[in-house]
Amino acid sequence: MRINKKRVINVEEKQQQEIDLDKVYEYAIFPDKVSGRCNNCNSAYFKSSVKGGIFLRECRECGMKKSI
Repeated sequence: MRINKKRVINVEEKQQQEIDLDKVYEYAIFPDKVSGRCNNCNSAYFKSSVKGGIFLRECRECGMKKSI
C-alpha cells in the first residue's frame, strides 16, 4: 500500500502563485492582505479610474487590478 505525501502549501503562498495580472479581482471576494497595499508586490502606488460606475484600482508596479 502506497501513501502519497503531498507538500503542504501555505494559503498565502497559494494565493500569490495564483494571481493572474490580466484578471480584475473583486475587493469583497479578494480583500487586501495589508490594507492599502497590493497583494502581489506590496506596493502602495495605485492608478485609479471609474468607468460605468465601477471604481477600478490598478497597481502601478505590477498591474494587478481590483474592483472596489
